[in-house]
Amino acid sequence: MKFKDYYEALGVPRDASHADIKKAYRKLAHKYHPDVSKDPEGEEKFKDVAEAYATLKDSDKRAAYDQLGRHRPGEDFVPTRDWQQHFAEQSRGGGAFGNGGAHFEDIDLSDLFAAFATREGGRPHARARAASTGQDFEVSAPVTLEQVHAGAEIDIDLAVPEAGDDGLPHRVAKTFRVTIPKGAQDGQRLRLGGKGGPGRNGGRNGDLYVVLALQAHPIYRVTGRDLYLDLPLAPWEAVLGASVEVPTLAGTVELNIPAGTSAGRKLRLAKRGLSSANGEAGDLYAIVRIEVAAAPSARERELYGELQKDSSFEPRARLF
Repeated sequence: MKFKDYYEALGVPRDASHADIKKAYRKLAHKYHPDVSKDPEGEEKFKDVAEAYATLKDSDKRAAYDQLGRHRPGEDFVPTRDWQQHFAEQSRGGGAFGNGGAHFEDIDLSDLFAAFATREGGRPHARARAASTGQDFEVSAPVTLEQVHAGAEIDIDLAVPEAGDDGLPHRVAKTFRVTIPKGAQDGQRLRLGGKGGPGRNGGRNGDLYVVLALQAHPIYRVTGRDLYLDLPLAPWEAVLGASVEVPTLAGTVELNIPAGTSAGRKLRLAKRGLSSANGEAGDLYAIVRIEVAAAPSARERELYGELQKDSSFEPRARLF
């Protein structure tokens, strides 16, 4: 029979962990999927990757595969005597290869592991078609600060494969309702169990993972759980002090501006930042900016002129 190097097909070492094998499969299955790949050999490569993963993801099948030893891909080889004995027992018992007439050179390696799918008492036994879990999918969902702060529900439209009447996967447009938990974070993955690709031969469906992508806000800048905003003040508000309204994610609040406030000063509003899953919240920082009228009226220019004559303030004194 011809040897197939399943580890080479997935691009992983022979001592790769189950997680590494699964990660490699997902990457290659997406790359060579007939609905995605433009590679003329993509469909064949997709089948090779799926065949390799079907064996290596199952600890019993993988152990049995490893017992076959190391060979070059495509090399003719004869399995060990133990394997031949197991095969003979399966053939006599009406296993996957029929009653008695099958030989190793007549079967494919994938058929061999489909027959010896599980072990009982240290020996494999036959199963006609192994169940396999459907493919997991991942999609990015844009969300706002307000949604992750308070929690929300959003709808995601996605074309997903479903088994049709012909047994083949077809793309079907579906809408999924996703609950964003209060205090969610940028990049957080939400799992929708069973909403991925269809399982095969009775296997469960894959999962759909929704990755939250926090969108830029027109007012706030985000650092962890803290929020920053620029707070414009008129010159007289900064000099004399004032009470001004400041927007927060939970509504407008009053902020006292101390007299003599300079541009760039950072004023803290405790617990007015983003909420977290444990109920705590960050802070909101208002960064003072002094704004002046671009086109002052004649009276305003007159008042500024009087202030210029009477004031002894020298803003650049520290430069010299």
